[in-house]
Amino acid sequence: MKSYIQLTKAQLRLFARNKNMLIWSLLLPIFMILAFGVLIGDENKQISLKMGIVDKDQTNSSQEFRTLMSAYSGFSLTDLAQTEGMARLKDGDLDAMIVIEKGFGTYLDGSSEQTNASVAVYLDESNPTVAQLGLAMVNQQLDVLNKRALDYSPIVTSKVVNIQANPLTYMDFLVPGILSLMIMTNNLNGVAATIASWRERGILRRMQGTPLKSSTFIAAQMTARILINSVQAVFVLLVAYFVFDVQVYGSWFTLLFFILLGTLTFMSMGFIVASLARTPETAAPIAGLISFPMIFVGGIFFPIRDLPGFLNYVVQVIPIGHLTEAIRGVMNEGIGIADFVLPTSILLAWTVVSFTIASLTFRWDVK
Repeated sequence: MKSYIQLTKAQLRLFARNKNMLIWSLLLPIFMILAFGVLIGDENKQISLKMGIVDKDQTNSSQEFRTLMSAYSGFSLTDLAQTEGMARLKDGDLDAMIVIEKGFGTYLDGSSEQTNASVAVYLDESNPTVAQLGLAMVNQQLDVLNKRALDYSPIVTSKVVNIQANPLTYMDFLVPGILSLMIMTNNLNGVAATIASWRERGILRRMQGTPLKSSTFIAAQMTARILINSVQAVFVLLVAYFVFDVQVYGSWFTLLFFILLGTLTFMSMGFIVASLARTPETAAPIAGLISFPMIFVGGIFFPIRDLPGFLNYVVQVIPIGHLTEAIRGVMNEGIGIADFVLPTSILLAWTVVSFTIASLTFRWDVK
C-alpha cells in the first residue's frame, strides 16, 4: 500500500511538471467546444427564407393570401415582376418565387366555373430543406383559404404534447461527447505513448529492480489519472456552463463515477497497447488505430441511432458508446446510476478484462 501511495504521488508530480501535456489535454476539449459553439451559432434562431411574389390576379383573395404568407416570422416576401423574380431566383438572391395566377380570387369566391386556379411555386429542389419548407408554407395557407371557401370545419384535430422535460440544445448533446473523447484520448493514447517512452528511456527498467509489482504500478497510474481527469472534466463543464449554459441535470456523484469508470477502462486498454509496442513511435499508431474509429461510432458528435444498421451491433460491444450514453444520460436527462445497468456492466467488463491482460502482458524492458 505504501508503494502504491508513493507511486501515485510521484505520478501526480510528473503530471504537474509536464505543463505541455496538461495544457493540451485540457485546452483541446475546450477548444473543440468553443469551435463547435461558434460554428453552430445560435441554433434557436429562426430560419430565414427570401421569397418573391407575383400577383397576376390582383383581387382581395390574392391580397389576403399574400398577407397570410408575409405573416410568417422569418419570411421576407417581395413583390416583383415575374421576369425579374425568375432572374433573381436563378442567381440565388431568392429562395423561392410564388406566382398567383389570374382567376385565383373568382375561383375561391365560387363565381368561376373553372376547375382549378393554381399558385405556381418556383424553387430549387437541389436544396431540399428550403424547397420543402417553402412549399409547405404555401400549401398550408392555400389549405386555409380552401377550407374557408368550402365552409369546412374539422371534426378531429391534433394536439402537440412536448415530453422533453429539459430544454436541450446541440451543445448539451455535444459536451458529454467531448468529455468521453477526452477520457478516451488522454488515457488510451496518452498512456500507450507515455509508458512506451518510459520503457525506451530505461525508467521502467530501474523500477524493475525494486520489489514493485506490475499491478501496483498500473493501479498507481490509474489513480493519478483518475484524479487529473476528474479535475479536467469539472473544468470543461464549468467552461461549458458559463459560455453555453450547459447544465448537469443529474447527480455529480454519478457523473464522476462514470468518468472514473471510463478512465479505468481506457487506461487498461492503453497499458495493453504499451505492452504490444516496443517504441513510442509504434505505440501512437496502434492506439490511434483503436481510438480513431471509435470517435465516429461512439455517439460523440451525432446520435448512435443515425449510424447504419450493421454498426449498431459494433457500438453495443465497444466501450466508448456506453460511456458517452451514460455521461449524456446523467447530464441531459438526470438519469441515476441504477438505470445504467448495461453501460455499467459493459464498462466494468472491459475494465476487468483489460486490467487483467495489461497486468499479465506488462513489460518493464524493451526485450
